[in-house]
Amino acid sequence: MDDRAIGFIGTGIMGEPMALHLVKASYRVKVWNRSPAKLLKLIEAGAEACPSPAAAARDVAFLICMLSDGPTCDEVLFNEGVVAAMRPEAIVIVMSSIPVETAVSEARKCAEYGVRYLDAPVSGGQRGAQEARLAIMVGGEQGDFEAARELLSVMGRPVLIGPVGSGQLAKIANQMIVASTIATVSEAFLLAERGGADLAKLREALTGGFADSTILQQHGRRMIENDFQPGGPAKWQLKDTHTALALAKSLGLSLPGVNLVDSLFESMIAHGDGDLDHSALIRELRRRNNLPLGPQEK
Repeated sequence: MDDRAIGFIGTGIMGEPMALHLVKASYRVKVWNRSPAKLLKLIEAGAEACPSPAAAARDVAFLICMLSDGPTCDEVLFNEGVVAAMRPEAIVIVMSSIPVETAVSEARKCAEYGVRYLDAPVSGGQRGAQEARLAIMVGGEQGDFEAARELLSVMGRPVLIGPVGSGQLAKIANQMIVASTIATVSEAFLLAERGGADLAKLREALTGGFADSTILQQHGRRMIENDFQPGGPAKWQLKDTHTALALAKSLGLSLPGVNLVDSLFESMIAHGDGDLDHSALIRELRRRNNLPLGPQEK
């Protein structure tokens, strides 16, 4: 088995640039996506397009799964023959954001085929994927992590958190912070704007202080420019806050802050903004205050 052969399933907003980095790093990358048009750039770069997800999984050392959610990963991995097509000792790396219990269940099912498993969700958005500086949170065995470290490092900064499921637990924590910070920056910007402040100058003034963050810099700019082309669609953010609340309930925890933020994203999506970037949450706050949704809107 070629140790530099990788199957890559799911080449959307995040998956395409991630797979492209692997191609450029001289890995032999076999790709599949349900929408073949999303493979064109990768094919031009040298990736091999496959007619099915199972075909992408044959004769590879690693199979990366970058799909939308847990049920979709389960469907492709086990109902569409992906894991069954893999060689024993190959490693499945699920880089999607899925529930902890789903990762644990997938690892158990993979083991029945003699296939190893890492859950390795990412943070950094489309820009982080494009610039190969994703935060990669990994759950699994130390030996499996070491085997995959080199290829994961091509896409960003991998850190082994603990056993299978730990990567997803870290991603849930990450998404709680992201969602809550987006909500807080949105409220702060709305308050400052109504008080007469120039938001671009506000963002500049806050840079380097305790309130500074990647959210303030990247998503704050989106809010100022009213540019909500998705890097991370709001509907995926809602999926993650739902996952966090479900896990909290199972652990007997009350998370009032995340409950509130979750409800804001639910309203945003109910108003038709689910495919916008999650920073478009400021539009929902504008709605609640009967304000124009953006500079050119009423």
